[in-house]
Amino acid sequence: MDRSEFQENTRITVTYKDSNGKLRPGNFYVYKLFDEFMIVRSTDNDGLFRKMPYEDVVKLVKTKKADRSHLFTLPDEMLEERMWKDRDTMFHYASAPGRGK
Repeated sequence: MDRSEFQENTRITVTYKDSNGKLRPGNFYVYKLFDEFMIVRSTDNDGLFRKMPYEDVVKLVKTKKADRSHLFTLPDEMLEERMWKDRDTMFHYASAPGRGK
């Protein structure tokens, strides 16, 4: 697949290849698109942020634009391409008054 098939701030259901090449289903929130990869967050499993190359996505099953009230925000610095140069995953703890933290 390529970049033109994805949009930022959307929820997607896909079949993708994991690091071992095994096909897996997954639900993700797409944060940012770059030329070779996108930054996504797993919404059904571990909540990790991932650097997902477009070629790892085998099939795009469903796409849903995120409602304005359900947008996930993240500091812009964490979405810069240089931050993802040497990493594949990232865990981020959210902290907000309304979340009990």
